[in-house]
Amino acid sequence: MNLNYDIKEKLSRLNVLEKLIAINVVVFLLGLVLKSMLRWFELPSDFSGFILQPWAIVSYAFVHYDFFHMLFNMLWLYVIGRMFLNLFSPKMALNIYLLGAISGGLLFMVCYSLFPGFFGSNSKLVGASAAVRALLIFLCAYMPNQDIRFFTFNLKLWYIGVAIVVMDVLGLFGLNAGGNLAHLGGAILGYFYGRQLLKGHDIGKGFESILNAFANMFKASKKAPLKTVHKKKTKVGGYNKADFNQFNNQKKIDVILDKISKSGYDSLTSEEKEFLFKAGK
Repeated sequence: MNLNYDIKEKLSRLNVLEKLIAINVVVFLLGLVLKSMLRWFELPSDFSGFILQPWAIVSYAFVHYDFFHMLFNMLWLYVIGRMFLNLFSPKMALNIYLLGAISGGLLFMVCYSLFPGFFGSNSKLVGASAAVRALLIFLCAYMPNQDIRFFTFNLKLWYIGVAIVVMDVLGLFGLNAGGNLAHLGGAILGYFYGRQLLKGHDIGKGFESILNAFANMFKASKKAPLKTVHKKKTKVGGYNKADFNQFNNQKKIDVILDKISKSGYDSLTSEEKEFLFKAGK
């Protein structure tokens, strides 16, 4: 079998967060030999430097120079991803990851600009921690009473969220103040996203539209447009059958997620758990 085809086949089976892990690992390996080039993907602490490399507000979240920094971030992302994608869509996962990175980067630059006497200057930010924090704190905010098994006893998700945020606040007085600022920025985004989603507001929809528009720019048509023959679709209440089924499935997912938020994941029936698992696929 062709090696190139084999690699593409394996990559196509990865979910969106596993693909993000793969990108992070590839960038880390490139950094071992092209470290000077990756400097252009680091996020500077001053806005004047940021203007010269605006892409860094996202790209910094894919750059790691320390193996253990990368390893622990990717392990967290893998564990959180398994829980997240059983409940929510891959697009929402990508939204929260990228918005968490942006939020963390903005807080980093704002605080370094407003309080240079405390945080210093000419610092650079790298690492996926802010993006990973956003996903974790989102889950803590959306279903705070969900039990997580920790060795021989259970912990509520919100206990874990509070403990992590407290450690990040204390970290502001340590050697990695910039990194902890980014962690807090990602946590703020994740918390706000989760609480708003409980109210029925998906604050990432606008950002998702921007991502879709950006992706469509690279979808060049290889063939001349063909004449489209429209087939009459069966309508149900003004919707075609596919749209109607999608609408019903989404309403069922909303009801199950509301049940999780109020009573925890263990309150679901086996049928509801199976339905969520299939929907996450």
